[in-house]
Amino acid sequence: MAVNGRKKELQTEYSGREVTGGVYLIRNTANNRILINAATDLQSSKNRFDFAQKTGSCIDMKLQKEWSEYGSAAFAFEVLDELKKGETQTDAEFKSDISLLKEIWQEKMSSENLY
Repeated sequence: MAVNGRKKELQTEYSGREVTGGVYLIRNTANNRILINAATDLQSSKNRFDFAQKTGSCIDMKLQKEWSEYGSAAFAFEVLDELKKGETQTDAEFKSDISLLKEIWQEKMSSENLY
């Protein structure tokens, strides 16, 4: 019974946490090429990137060739913009806002060396 109570408590904490999404880029520091991406949970994306660097596994197929060529240490994760999910905002609305933010950044960075 105590386990179920603790499980519900953890679920309530998780669902009540502040969610921060946004736009980030992964930069190949060897040739300065960048991949712009977006996520509804920036911290999870950063954690996946860190794990991929530690294990040497590539985080995105677009980067695979250069990830193998230059190694995982040649890549950096940079947050471009953050957006906090509103209390009354649905997941779909939040995802749509994040997608729009990504489009804005892609236009801003269109002259960059993109993947």
